[in-house]
Amino acid sequence: MSAIIVFQDVGKAFANGVQAVSGINLAVEEGDFITVVGPSGCGKSTILNMTAGLFQPSAGQVLYRGQPVTGINSRTGYMTQVDHLLPWRTVAGNIAVPLEIAGRGKKEIAGEVERLLALVGLVGFGASYPTQLSGGMRKRAALARLLAYDPETLLMDEPFGALDAQMRLTLQIQLKKLCRSLGKTVFFVTHDIDEAVALGDKCVVFTSRPGTIQQVITSSLPSERDLMTLRFNPAYAEECAQLWRILAPALEAQNSPQEA
Repeated sequence: MSAIIVFQDVGKAFANGVQAVSGINLAVEEGDFITVVGPSGCGKSTILNMTAGLFQPSAGQVLYRGQPVTGINSRTGYMTQVDHLLPWRTVAGNIAVPLEIAGRGKKEIAGEVERLLALVGLVGFGASYPTQLSGGMRKRAALARLLAYDPETLLMDEPFGALDAQMRLTLQIQLKKLCRSLGKTVFFVTHDIDEAVALGDKCVVFTSRPGTIQQVITSSLPSERDLMTLRFNPAYAEECAQLWRILAPALEAQNSPQEA
């Protein structure tokens, strides 16, 4: 195992004076599935944006495979809570976008799109438009488009947050399976503690803003875990409880009435 992403004393202050994160030191190992939790506004998305190269840190540096991230990091793929599917394109057309940008031939694109449709369970829906899909199917289409870039690291910012519990579980299972089979590294931000424990090999816990890393918890759960029955595992319940205990003071402070 070797570190693919390294944060070295990273801080980020925005032009409006908000200090989003400060003193971030973290190494993400190749092949890891890292989840990130913390109070609202603590800079979780900020660290994904810096990893993607969307903006630079104000202090320290972010390294990717040993090199500073100074521009758009094309080795990463980014999936947010909003799927950003192009409404005028079919599902197949949306998935094809990265392949077209890469200059692939029409025949090669068609074959790759069919492979990706099968990979995410959307066979038969390639000719459908985004408005004709359920929320879960739209997420699958967005995931297939993300995989079409073939990034070695997936940056995921609460991608399943808007889904109902059953569909969220279905997509969690599918994502975990795909990442194992494709050998992807995953950096996954979530507000859902149960999701963080269910998916993560490690969970990074942030403090309130300016966000710093309060604790990194290595999961005691097996890497090959059955998410469908995980909630009945006492070790899973204990890890969820541990996270709640760590986060409770910050969440309580955030919800307390502000003094005049």
